[in-house]
Amino acid sequence: MSSIFLIHSDSKLRWQRLPGQALFHIMEILVIVVVLLILLYIFRGQFVNTAGRGIARAIYRIQAHGIEKLPEGGFLLLPNHVSYVDAVVLQLAIPRPVRFLIVDSIYNNKVLNPIFKTMGAFPISASRAKDAISKAAELAASGEIVCIFPEGELTRTGSLLKLKKGFELIARKAGVPVVPVWLDDLWGSVFSYEGGKYFTKWPKRLPYPVTIAFGDAISPEQADVALVRERLLELGEACYRERPMMQTHLAEACIRGCKHYQFRKTLIDGMDDSTLGAGMILAVSITLAKHLRELCPNEKRIAIVLPPGKGGVIANFAVLLAGKVPVNFNFTAGSASIKAATAKGDVTYAITAKKMEARLEGFPWPEHIIYLEKTLPPLKKKILLWRLAVLLLPAKTLASMNHLPDKGGDAEAVLLFTSGSSGEPKGVVLSHRNILGNVSQFGSMLNLGAGDAMLACLPFFHSFGCTVTLWYPLIEGVRIVTFANPLDAAKNISLIEKYNVTMLLATPTFLRGYLRKAEANQLASLRLVVAGAEKLPAELAEKFQEKFGQKILEGYGLTETSPVVSVNLPDPPIAKPGLSVQPANRLGSVGKLAPGIAAQIRSAETGEVLSLHESGMLWLRGVNIFEGYLGEPGKTAEVIEDGWFRTGDLARFDEDGFLFIEGRLSRFSKIGGEMIPHETIEAKIAEALNLAIDDDRAIAITGIPDPAKGEALVLLTTMDIDPTDLRTKLAALGLSNLFIPRIIHKIDAIPLLGSGKLDLKECRDLAIKMTASD
Repeated sequence: MSSIFLIHSDSKLRWQRLPGQALFHIMEILVIVVVLLILLYIFRGQFVNTAGRGIARAIYRIQAHGIEKLPEGGFLLLPNHVSYVDAVVLQLAIPRPVRFLIVDSIYNNKVLNPIFKTMGAFPISASRAKDAISKAAELAASGEIVCIFPEGELTRTGSLLKLKKGFELIARKAGVPVVPVWLDDLWGSVFSYEGGKYFTKWPKRLPYPVTIAFGDAISPEQADVALVRERLLELGEACYRERPMMQTHLAEACIRGCKHYQFRKTLIDGMDDSTLGAGMILAVSITLAKHLRELCPNEKRIAIVLPPGKGGVIANFAVLLAGKVPVNFNFTAGSASIKAATAKGDVTYAITAKKMEARLEGFPWPEHIIYLEKTLPPLKKKILLWRLAVLLLPAKTLASMNHLPDKGGDAEAVLLFTSGSSGEPKGVVLSHRNILGNVSQFGSMLNLGAGDAMLACLPFFHSFGCTVTLWYPLIEGVRIVTFANPLDAAKNISLIEKYNVTMLLATPTFLRGYLRKAEANQLASLRLVVAGAEKLPAELAEKFQEKFGQKILEGYGLTETSPVVSVNLPDPPIAKPGLSVQPANRLGSVGKLAPGIAAQIRSAETGEVLSLHESGMLWLRGVNIFEGYLGEPGKTAEVIEDGWFRTGDLARFDEDGFLFIEGRLSRFSKIGGEMIPHETIEAKIAEALNLAIDDDRAIAITGIPDPAKGEALVLLTTMDIDPTDLRTKLAALGLSNLFIPRIIHKIDAIPLLGSGKLDLKECRDLAIKMTASD
């Protein structure tokens, strides 16, 4: 249950602080005047109606979808609550009068109270909630539209908050349907809490575009918080997909970003401490792109075999500007995987450097190799001319001079290959829409500014490295400090300290190195530490926070989702005493979904759609969901169904909307009809053996075929373990016999991928081979 709040702008626009305090006061006065005029226009008076209509049209461009779905009689309207303008834009979009429930502290405001009374709104308070519920039910039953903001308050995180259950009581008491409605593009506006403040942001254009999507009516018997959240997320996804920027070409978006921030030192290369401004990155990339067009005009894709650094950034940008698809090869993978990627991608050219070639002995190179250190020096004069062009010409002209299409949309922009943790790597086709959508999604969550710097040490063949530390900085002008090796904790720590890095992206495996080697003061500049790619051990998170005073924020993503799906964030500041805490992180979860992503929980066995609060297979839909596996329509059809993507992960949501990943289906064994989670067993074994969190991985559980029970658990370990002693300790910890591995094999090292994740296929193959030879 909630108040109404008033006024909005366009979340895609950039904002800047006003130069003086006086302008803040002037703007606030203007805001109040405009709000009052709009309210008066909506609710009373022919003269004011005409004046207000003109003002409203000057301020807003409202697109409403699904108006025809609104029932003719009474119903409850349930919108998300993003800004102070929510009630205004809703009433502007709906031809019938709407009765709003308003929290009493605002309803009784001396200035606004007469307007609220005129519009027929009514108050609600904690002490007299039953009276308000009864009146709302009475009004809805009599045929009126009653609007309730089920979150109960304005979001200060940008994401959907916990839904209160009051609407369930009203709907059932009145016997009327509920209609979910999504207000899109309001987060980031002047009148939202984006950036930690209301009103003190300056809009860059008028009118403000607002999209409103009305969903199908839900019967009062079916309407509950889980279903309404699910429907709201689906409406939000549909709106997000239609934002105009999603049609843009990725290279044009990067041109605009580099042009806008051309004097900012965007890149610091940690290998030699050299720096590059965004304008020079653009100039060099355009020059190299022109060269690539001439050198290999008929190539669709070009491989890039370079670590994070100025060479890797320029090579990727140049390939994209040349109208081709960059394919970052996983140079830590085996020869067979590289050959498979080369064949699948039909790649005959690769960009690299002589030093890189020397490092990769036995690497199966494509037919043609382009060395950056040989290619760029002769192009120096052209680079300087293009730098002048970047300085003088508009971004649109630069895009046109590079023959970029007007739209990117669903066309292939980037080709990545999965890690191959459970089989042969698959080619994941990411479109321009996918990358731009994901940049927009997590960019709105992170809210990084000019004073921030990101450590870019994840390889660009890693999906997080590709989108978050390559394309995102080019588009948004975020400063990156690059380094070639994420495993070199000592060097990365020194770069964080030297350049005041504020954001660190890493896997838990890599963070163990920071825990071992860093002093507390060396990481003092960090304000965001985000972990992904594998489950974050609770003990690692606790020790990291204890030593550095920094909470590790776990996130979740997949190569197929471009990759960010969800992430925990720091809790937003409380603007004034009395406001409730809106949690943005929760221990054990992977955070809340990024905006524009819808989710379903389905039965892993039957495919039946379950409640979001139940455990089951996680399915996702969003602008960031990949286009399919390259040349493998069968495998694509296995994971994509009517636009929904089957993640392969078992999950659930809590009532606040936090996502909990309970395990990957491939990390379960079905024994005696029961699903046995490998990660749970590993955690118990680590506890039983008192393994320190900063030790290298010493254990792994896998499953192998068993003729009697379907599967058998196998423990792979680098330690000497007494089976009887282990069984005793695990039983004491409460594990049933079904969960205790009977087969134990000692090996030299646990198979890992370059990202630090378990190589599941190699673990299983090794377990099968060793068991068969016993």
